[in-house]
Amino acid sequence: MATEVTVPQLGESVTEGTITEWLVEVGDAVEADQPLFELSSDKIDTEVPAPAAGVVTEIKVGVDETVDVGTVVALIGDADAAPAAEAEPAEAPAEAEAPAEEPAAEAPAEEPAAEAPAEEPAAEEPAPMPAPAGEAVTDEALMSPIVRRLVREHDLDVASLTGSGEGGRITREDVEAAIEAKGEQPAPPPEPTTPAAPKPAPAAAEPKAAPAAAPRPAGARERVEDLPRIRKRIAQRMMESMQSSAQLTTVQEADVSRIMALRAEHRETFKAREGASLSPFAFLARAAVLALKRHPVVNAKADWEAGKVTYHEYVNLGIAVDTDKGLLVPNIKGADDLTLPALARGIADVANKARGKGNLEMQDIEGGTFTVTNTGSRGVLLDTPILNYPEVAILATGAIKKRPVAIEDDAGPSIAVRDMVYLCLTYDHQLLDGADAARFVTDVAEVVETHDWAGELGY
Repeated sequence: MATEVTVPQLGESVTEGTITEWLVEVGDAVEADQPLFELSSDKIDTEVPAPAAGVVTEIKVGVDETVDVGTVVALIGDADAAPAAEAEPAEAPAEAEAPAEEPAAEAPAEEPAAEAPAEEPAAEEPAPMPAPAGEAVTDEALMSPIVRRLVREHDLDVASLTGSGEGGRITREDVEAAIEAKGEQPAPPPEPTTPAAPKPAPAAAEPKAAPAAAPRPAGARERVEDLPRIRKRIAQRMMESMQSSAQLTTVQEADVSRIMALRAEHRETFKAREGASLSPFAFLARAAVLALKRHPVVNAKADWEAGKVTYHEYVNLGIAVDTDKGLLVPNIKGADDLTLPALARGIADVANKARGKGNLEMQDIEGGTFTVTNTGSRGVLLDTPILNYPEVAILATGAIKKRPVAIEDDAGPSIAVRDMVYLCLTYDHQLLDGADAARFVTDVAEVVETHDWAGELGY
């Protein structure tokens, strides 16, 4: 009996997703919870695991297709069902003669699910199918649908391709390398020139050729690529944020000398005890959370159409994370209930998930109430971040720098070198006035400078 693979519910507001890549093929044996395909929604990219162990008998939805949550996209049969999956394409009897010599022979089962009429000719070339490992497999039937499509679109000679995949299978990377090489080939046309011709014009012809050839070098220094889905999604959300709120940034500075001294003294023992780094950012994030309790309007959400404002009595702290895929903002649920050590562990946990070292789920992305972003980690002093809409405020922490500052103590005013940081608060002026923002960011600075950090760390 076949097990249905469906598009899972990714979140309350997510109703559909786009399959961006299949990680298995028809005929592949899979284990329960093994990733089957990558799914992209308007908020997150994720891998969808197999609901059961068995053999992939059918893939119903192709790459780049968008389907509703709950749609059946594939079927997984019992391990004994594998031979049936191979024999499925009745119109290609010749291919059934290569039973299970290697998994590559099972690929034809994909063809009925994709462009069946266009793929049938591949079944007329059964000879290359039993190719031993190490030899190039040039039979299009053994390529994935994406690879076949790329070969056709770029008019590549399959026989000229060398496969780097298992058993010589031609992979997407092999085809993309051939396409790139093909793009560089149009240079050899001037071969017919006689040996005598170059002599009259070596010096003069070179400069003359430069203007005519100018477009080609310019093109060679450019690369056109499709925008990644996550970049388009980020762009959409940034524009939505800017168009839905009146954004303004106010800046305050804070003296973090005490924090830096405490950190230098205890960071090694803290790392050994907590399993997380004692970063300055954790202190600043904790200071923001403590200040939010006294400024509920900063931790709120407004519904202008309904004329309502919701004040959150909890803090789900968003952490802006720079990943190789783009910006992600997972949040730490109930951050106001966490001590500094627990918050440091939470920051490390969501950052690792966002960077692919854990399973980032929709619940990690949804439900944030206030966000902090550590642009100072890249050496930036000041920043004007965009709101993580519909939140009404976001705090950017700048780079910590030693600067001479005026201080005043019992001995009177003096100049001292201190560790200083800028705190930049972007807020929605529709809900917060400038004075509200100023009071909050100044309160954060005061917490940074006066809180009993050693006591909270237990030292």
